Amino acid sequence: MKKIISLVLALTLALALAACGGKSKSITIAVPNDTTNEARALMLLENLGYIKLKEGAGITATKLDIAENPHNIEINEIEAAQLPNVLKDVDYAVINSNYALDGGLNPATDSLGIEGSFSAYGNILCVKEGRENEPVVKALLAALESQQVADYITDKYDGAVISVVDNPTDGYDASVDYAALNGQSVSVAATPTPHAEILNDVVKGILAAKGITLEVLEFTDYVQPNNVVDSGEVDANYFQHLPYLEDFNAENGTKVVSIGAIHVEPMGLYGGKQANLDALK
Repeated sequence: MKKIISLVLALTLALALAACGGKSKSITIAVPNDTTNEARALMLLENLGYIKLKEGAGITATKLDIAENPHNIEINEIEAAQLPNVLKDVDYAVINSNYALDGGLNPATDSLGIEGSFSAYGNILCVKEGRENEPVVKALLAALESQQVADYITDKYDGAVISVVDNPTDGYDASVDYAALNGQSVSVAATPTPHAEILNDVVKGILAAKGITLEVLEFTDYVQPNNVVDSGEVDANYFQHLPYLEDFNAENGTKVVSIGAIHVEPMGLYGGKQANLDALK
């Protein structure tokens, strides 16, 4: 009996020691749990060389599409807005820049790895299908596509947010009868940073100069802004990229359309329990 007990204790100790070994212990990385942003996060991890996805996984990839995982990474799917809050509980997290900024993180200086290509992920201004050519909507888009907004983004965010407007304007659309819009209002659903900041700090003034009142409604999630635009409660929203919108429309039967891309927010990998990337070497 003593020999059996000793054998069990030895086996338990051996297993415990094995669990403490560097490569046998998993590395936890939290990523957004919505389809398109999870795929975006996984593609960033693949580009950084930490995982390999199945061929063709693309912008709908999930953790089930990980083909090679040499670092024994455990992917934790978390609601995007909560990622800065759980950072202390995981080794790393891949965070959308708007939520990183809200959490006091600067993607340009605090991230341990960051996206290098942004073409598919420009943040867009959206309205309900059929409203694209309404004068007040065109006035709102022109204000967002202004040089004033482009300069504000460059000065305030220092690379954490990047304008994608090719030919910024003076903030006004020559085809719009602004005199007829004097006294009207337009409402926009937006997440706080940077979207609501851009709207409140710059766009509101451009529109006010023509007598148009801008009402900015802040949301902290990625669901309600599309719902309130689709229902007609709010005129427009500004918070998402096109892959997310297309996936949302397909899943929910909504008819929200993009009318222009304004900026990109590079998604980054941030350290939580790990202060650097040594654990992934």
